[in-house]
Amino acid sequence: MAISFVVGVIGGLLLVHAAYSTIQYRAVLKITEEKFSAPPFNVFLEVITGLSLCLWAGLAVPGKFLSILTVSEDNRCPPLLCFSWNLLISLVGLLVQSFLENHYLFIRLHIIVTNNVSEF
Repeated sequence: MAISFVVGVIGGLLLVHAAYSTIQYRAVLKITEEKFSAPPFNVFLEVITGLSLCLWAGLAVPGKFLSILTVSEDNRCPPLLCFSWNLLISLVGLLVQSFLENHYLFIRLHIIVTNNVSEF
């Protein structure tokens, strides 16, 4: 895991260096009044190498993946904690739903009242 982390840092440094090299290259082109078409080939290789090292490190550093099955032992939580979170989420959902329904009814009532008043 430590080697993968170092490889990821090296990949990130390669990407930063490629960006810096491209900025320098564009500055030189401005001085020589040439048009920028693409970065040099060595910068392109540096970007590809840096991205591949970062990708490899990103897959290797996190470690063991957990199961996504709900019946897995890795996904168990204490019953009281699970109950309280589920209850809290349900209550918040009910509160938001009732607020939106009441707000919608208030807006509809306001539109009906203002339309009726303007007709008289």
